[in-house]
Amino acid sequence: MAKAVAALPLLLLVLYLSSGGDSARANEQKTWCVAKPSSDQATLLANINYACTHVDCQILQKGCPCFSPDSLINHASIAMNLYYQCKGRNQWNCDFRNSGLIVVTDPSYSDCIYA
Repeated sequence: MAKAVAALPLLLLVLYLSSGGDSARANEQKTWCVAKPSSDQATLLANINYACTHVDCQILQKGCPCFSPDSLINHASIAMNLYYQCKGRNQWNCDFRNSGLIVVTDPSYSDCIYA
């Protein structure tokens, strides 16, 4: 099921991976984790705080490549992806209480490269 994600810096087509699907599917190709556009601000902030206690989120600081645009959805997506990549790219590492999406389209933009 594809859906345009207009809230992210780049318009992305994303592919939902079914929660009951085989987690090996996500590991067969390069995937990224981003925040669902429908997530509320409290959830996005909680995701940033959680992810950044487990991974280095320095790339989000002012003056760094992924600071701009300075929005919660952008910062949450980057933090969530850092966590997802660091923890092994398993579906459960992108759940974030059902506020994460696994995508197959690279969400990198400008000088902000999603690992």
